[in-house]
Amino acid sequence: MAGYCYILASQKHGTLYIGSTTDLARRMEEHRSGVVEGFTTRYSVYRLVHAEFLENIVDARARERAMKKWRRAWKIELIEAENPDWRDLTPLLNR
Repeated sequence: MAGYCYILASQKHGTLYIGSTTDLARRMEEHRSGVVEGFTTRYSVYRLVHAEFLENIVDARARERAMKKWRRAWKIELIEAENPDWRDLTPLLNR
């Protein structure tokens, strides 16, 4: 089963959240609706600023764990390489 590793932000250069899932559109709905209380709800982290498709969920989870260990500057460089304005990419998800 394919997977995604993704980064959410509260705003440009704001609070970051890294996660992984098999269904990115569904997961974004969960984050935004507050179905699962936690970090993203507490810190209003809802803007999808980076997403990577991986061949399987095991690889997506491994990528998530690796990225969580990165320095903040590396995460910002990754986001800005593809999304310099930190636009919310959620509308681009096909549902």
